[in-house]
Amino acid sequence: MASRQKDERFGSGKEKGLSRVPRFVPRRPSLERFRRQLASVDAMPQLCLLGILAGILTGTVMVVFRLLLEFGALFFIPGDDPEAFETLSPLFRAGLPLVAVTLIGLWLWPQPSRALKMGIGHVIERLAYHQGKMPMRNWINQWWVGVISVIGGLSAGREGPAIHLGSAASSWIGSRLRLPHNSLRVLVACGTAAGISASFNTPIAGVIFAMEVVMMEYTIAGFMPVILAATMGALVSWAVYGAEPAFSVPPLQLNSLLDLPWIVLTALVVGILAGGFVRLAQGHPSISRMPFALRLAIIGLLTGAVAWWYPQVQGIGYDSLEQMLNGPMALDVLLVLAVVKLALTAICMAGGVPVGVIGPMLVSGAAVGAVMGMIGGTLLPSVVTTPDLYAVLGMAAMMGAALQAPLAALLALLELTRNSAIMLPGMLAVVVAVLTARQLCRCQGFFLSSLTQQGLHPLQQPLMQALSRVAVPAVMERNLARTPRVIDHDRAKALLDSKPTWLVIIQDGKDKPPLAMKAAHLARVLHDETWLAEHAQIDLEEVPGQRLDLAPVHLEATLSEAYDTLNESGLDALYVEHTTAPMIRKISGIITREAIENYYRRKR
Repeated sequence: MASRQKDERFGSGKEKGLSRVPRFVPRRPSLERFRRQLASVDAMPQLCLLGILAGILTGTVMVVFRLLLEFGALFFIPGDDPEAFETLSPLFRAGLPLVAVTLIGLWLWPQPSRALKMGIGHVIERLAYHQGKMPMRNWINQWWVGVISVIGGLSAGREGPAIHLGSAASSWIGSRLRLPHNSLRVLVACGTAAGISASFNTPIAGVIFAMEVVMMEYTIAGFMPVILAATMGALVSWAVYGAEPAFSVPPLQLNSLLDLPWIVLTALVVGILAGGFVRLAQGHPSISRMPFALRLAIIGLLTGAVAWWYPQVQGIGYDSLEQMLNGPMALDVLLVLAVVKLALTAICMAGGVPVGVIGPMLVSGAAVGAVMGMIGGTLLPSVVTTPDLYAVLGMAAMMGAALQAPLAALLALLELTRNSAIMLPGMLAVVVAVLTARQLCRCQGFFLSSLTQQGLHPLQQPLMQALSRVAVPAVMERNLARTPRVIDHDRAKALLDSKPTWLVIIQDGKDKPPLAMKAAHLARVLHDETWLAEHAQIDLEEVPGQRLDLAPVHLEATLSEAYDTLNESGLDALYVEHTTAPMIRKISGIITREAIENYYRRKR
């Protein structure tokens, strides 16, 4: 009975493990073939199909998220505009953040700390350490925190929640279909790109943001599906909100090269503020030791106190951004947006409220640029010939410096302004700001710094990056036969009839892992009459030849996961499990350290 259960567990099927596969099984073979094709790094058509599905799903999620923000505004904001906090009375808008942090606290307080991880940083962590698998609880929490933080008047953006929601929804497609983990990584990148694309109507910036900030690598196989996902996300958003960007930018250009020194100075200021923002958002150990309720109270009180006089700090701030890009704004309001809004966003993050940071970052960067343009235009009118230009440059410079993502910031600038004439000064401003934040403030980038602070290191070595793009089925040896440890001569000959490369020896004892032996070793002794005469029964552990201890790895795993398992177990081979039914597992193949290393050398 124990032997029968053991055989069922490893899917040995009929006697000799050589049962024939039916020539036609409806539906299942096509999905299995699709999974097998995705295991390879060259599965471009299949990945592109997944990119289209991920883009449509993420675009839909983003539209639903924006509709929820508008629906929430129906209850207390005139005009149904979730950004119009200026229309509320001072007392109401000052009390609103306290209500928001109370609702967030009541929702998150009974949950474990791992469920409080949300936003882009969480996406990067799951991609680096969990092959892109996203917990459902965190996804649900992101809906609540994302909506409440924006309509509740905290200094928060919608892009971080959109990326988390879109990436998790896209990853769900792969998990639901039990696709290889290397395709889950691509699906996460697709969700990221589509989320940015649908939020800003900037598909190109979405693609670069996904590759530069989240994936942290550039590959042809990665670009193609991500481009399609960003396109589909933008199309879904266009169908509901139109093709215009998130905010309008007037036509601007650099009128004189005399502006360049002041642009450099502006970028230096932006870079310092970006570095300070990242440092402040990381918090201090004393803050993390405070009770969660006290931290929430501080966030609500600080935001409410500022909102009493300056409601522009509340919400995302795109209405204020559009105003400063298209007309003058009071200097005191600009200063509050430049410094205080940035600080309030960082305090939310340091206090444990994972709000979106990209929107507030753009608003504060534009305010810094507007202040510098105003000062330069007043003090040095012969040098600063285009003061209005500086707000746009500050916006891109802040994004590039705080995220350490210069290319994504430049393409966002291009798509938001739809003006290539602005790219030359934009490149200068972004590069100077990025270098200032990196060298002067020791800023690695907002999301990377947050993960490093937690002891995580999402930047992979080149070897592991290359291996994470390929799944186990692309390399494993499928030509194998399963067998008990002790067999007779006829059973041994029958095993070799199918000409297997490997024999998987199922050992006696429930907790003993299987062994692997080259079938050629058994074939050698079957031709040795003397040896056969001495052994009426063949104990495969006594057959001359090398046997490898095996550890399990799942069929969906990437080569990087398999390589890690080999290193952790100290073994040289793994058996590949495939769950066909609850509690029934099938050995689908053998993968060795040598096969992984040979594959890497050949592809390199």
